[in-house]
Amino acid sequence: MITEETQELVDKGIMLPLMEEFYTIQGEGFHKGTAAYFIRIGGCDVGCHWCDVKESWDAGLHPPTHIGKIIENAISSSKTIVITGGEPLTWNMAPLTTNLRERGCKVHIETSGAYKLSGEWDWICLSPKKIKLPTEEIYPVANELKVIVFNKHDLEFAEEQAAKVGKDCILYLQPEWSKREKIIPLIVDYVMKNPKWKVSLQTHKYLNIP
Repeated sequence: MITEETQELVDKGIMLPLMEEFYTIQGEGFHKGTAAYFIRIGGCDVGCHWCDVKESWDAGLHPPTHIGKIIENAISSSKTIVITGGEPLTWNMAPLTTNLRERGCKVHIETSGAYKLSGEWDWICLSPKKIKLPTEEIYPVANELKVIVFNKHDLEFAEEQAAKVGKDCILYLQPEWSKREKIIPLIVDYVMKNPKWKVSLQTHKYLNIP
């Protein structure tokens, strides 16, 4: 059980429930193939049944960590930082991102957009979920839209979401990993017929890296 003082710091975004942090190759979307330092923040109530990091859902399992420590670990490895989860926008991202950018970092986020946007971002990857839709404010500022395709109906959902983002937002369809053999042909066919979309694959899983 955390103290009242610690909880106050968490509420302010000075401490965050850190699940893990690691330096690796970005495996998905626009920046795939590039080196980046990932900060995975615990806590998510969106609850995708196919989520591959369900251990991130319960923030209470992940110790509140001061952002000063998180920042020092990050900048020792890379100037490109990806904040993911869980759902990072559950928390106030302003203190962490402001300090990272002041240290010369480019700061990216991977989010469902289900919570109010906080923080300063160089790249926003919006990956919306049907069970808890994004807030309206995030659509016009998203740099890329990444829709996970689990079944054919998800393509309809993808088009509904694409209609809400800005004209320069890059559109990706990504097969859900456990269904990839069935879904990849569906996505390939759809992208060929609708070339405004691109295919995103979880290349880090093919490379067997985090």
